[in-house]
Amino acid sequence: MSRDDSDEAYVIRLCNEVLGEQAATQHRFTWLLGDPSTNGRRATLPVDGYWPGHQLVVEYRERQHDQPVAHFDKPDKLTVSGVHRGDQRALYDARRDSEIPAHGLRLVVIRPADLDADSRGRLRRNSASDLQAIRKLLGRNSDEDRVTDAFRIWLISEGWTPVEPTDRFTDIEATRGGERVIGEVKGETSEPGIDADIAYGQLLRRMTEVSTDVRYALIIPTASVRAAQRVPAHVRTQLRIRLYEVTADGQVRQLD
Repeated sequence: MSRDDSDEAYVIRLCNEVLGEQAATQHRFTWLLGDPSTNGRRATLPVDGYWPGHQLVVEYRERQHDQPVAHFDKPDKLTVSGVHRGDQRALYDARRDSEIPAHGLRLVVIRPADLDADSRGRLRRNSASDLQAIRKLLGRNSDEDRVTDAFRIWLISEGWTPVEPTDRFTDIEATRGGERVIGEVKGETSEPGIDADIAYGQLLRRMTEVSTDVRYALIIPTASVRAAQRVPAHVRTQLRIRLYEVTADGQVRQLD
């Protein structure tokens, strides 16, 4: 079976559908390294899928990652790590688990048991139920995370490229040609008015660029729209601040 036909590729395709972005498959980071070989060189370790716009890595770990499988482990042959392939696989998985979050990326591990699989761990490829399961696995806990993820997907669909924020306190930043958008995100809380006022203040502190190619965005859930609109539209226009509403079903609406 080719890699394109594998269960791993199937899972990555479903993640692409959920995230609205195509993964960089078998991506290698310069800082994610294997053990030194006999000549002292250290190869970079691939990850199954990397979504730069989401700062997300997904690893699909089949049965051999969690239990002995002689065909994959080759117990009679040692690797550069001084152990057989099964032990090395566990060692490198642990390295991914620690190094990926340490470099500011989110890591989600998906296993056959998370999806519709048979007793051997082979996926039945029930795309409807698998998609539902993957949405839950890729989802995050807070409403601010939900709003951020929905807006990031919308940005990508509109031709923007999310980038590493120039200010580490910025929630989201993206570029499109010569344009740049700097965004502050708020989730649903019990104090939408206070949160909106804080968000405007946070955006004001980000306004270090005089170029009109830089715009600012306040991204809010539906419950916070009225509070955010207390700042008059003509004031927001002068400050180059645009309001974006994220609905309960993840749709993004520009309110200006």
